Amino acid sequence: MNARTETELLLPAAHLSNTHLDALEEETIFILREVAAAFERPTLLFSGGKDSLVLLKCAEKAFGVGRIPYPLLMIDTGHNFPEVTEYRDRRAKELGAELIVRSVEDSMKRGTVRLAHPGESRNAHQSVTLLEAIEEFRFDALIGGARRDEEKARAKERIFSHRDSFGQWQPKDQRPELWTLFNTRLAPGEHFRVFPISNWTELDVWQYIAREEVGLPSIYYTHKREVVERRGLLVPVTGLTPARDGETVQVRDVRFRTVGDITTTCPVESLAADASDVVLETLSVDVSERGATRMDDMTSEASMEKRKKDGYF
Repeated sequence: MNARTETELLLPAAHLSNTHLDALEEETIFILREVAAAFERPTLLFSGGKDSLVLLKCAEKAFGVGRIPYPLLMIDTGHNFPEVTEYRDRRAKELGAELIVRSVEDSMKRGTVRLAHPGESRNAHQSVTLLEAIEEFRFDALIGGARRDEEKARAKERIFSHRDSFGQWQPKDQRPELWTLFNTRLAPGEHFRVFPISNWTELDVWQYIAREEVGLPSIYYTHKREVVERRGLLVPVTGLTPARDGETVQVRDVRFRTVGDITTTCPVESLAADASDVVLETLSVDVSERGATRMDDMTSEASMEKRKKDGYF
């Protein structure tokens, strides 16, 4: 009797959660269809990370398998986790979607990207390769999985975020979005960055992944990995991020909250083996994904805002 009563008490909360996710999904699908209707050459940025996989799931619902009306675009630093790129390729193939990959290494060969030193992170240099891809394919709208809760500079974005003919973002010159009406007018050479899951949170994403059984790269869940502790972070020990003199290599149970360039992304200690476990963990965290997992300075609002003005997604 007591167990049944507890279950009944949980039902309203579960219903509320599903209603909330339904509303977010509906908004995302609406935006994805708006992009298809309003632009001639849109593309969906697809990294193989959890946010882009949620976005792709919504695109699948919006249009159907084999019917997504725009290609997927990946800007590859050459320093990505293999589990992520393998899953990216497999998922694109399952959906029958065109996948375009453009590499920072190719930009380096052309001389448009120059590293200050061989060990410099390529993460910020993705902006150059992205702008080159926009020019190559004449994309007029790029759909991405950024969310406003990730950090302060992203919170300033509109859902339809205008970029000038240089690919730059002007945060004080964005267009109003009242009553879900979007001004998509473009001058020659301009484009939009579109963020259909802007209003989602990290918790929303994981609840949706659990509900919809969205597949993810294995490194999002607990696994054993060699790490070193550095500046309060667990830095993965790899060929690109070796242990330094005096550091002690440990094997810890970890998972990644976000995945990006190996040189900038750290795991967190965790035993979460599935999406439901991650939901419970996420309920108790008080540090953002980037604040808890990034080795570079992108958690600085000023730094991120500058990079976004220069073309970073």
